[in-house]
Amino acid sequence: LKASCQSLEWGCGGWEDPDPALPTGDMYSQDGDADEPEWVKTEREQFVEFRDKNRDGKMDKEETKDWILPSDYDHAEAEARHLVYESDQDKDGKLTREEIVDKSDLFVGSQATDFGEALVRHDEF
Repeated sequence: LKASCQSLEWGCGGWEDPDPALPTGDMYSQDGDADEPEWVKTEREQFVEFRDKNRDGKMDKEETKDWILPSDYDHAEAEARHLVYESDQDKDGKLTREEIVDKSDLFVGSQATDFGEALVRHDEF
């Protein structure tokens, strides 16, 4: 949480950004009368509608935690679904050895396989 706050150049006790509703860090700076990019508008809307739960115009530590690590989101399940979706070539909901090997780059880079370490423990891979 602290690393995320620091990477966006704001503290977890509230924004340190000139625009308290938008922590863009070094990704965007408003130059004069330039039109705001669409992603900035979207982020602003997300902040107002979902992130600033107590409507005080800034994100406190709990709001930041809920944003970065939502309690209603299962990361392991999402990663497993992603691996099956990307690798299941015949779309039968099951992965064969060949499907896993064909997409080995996905599995080696995945936390679900401990970045490939789980595959090393299986002779069939």
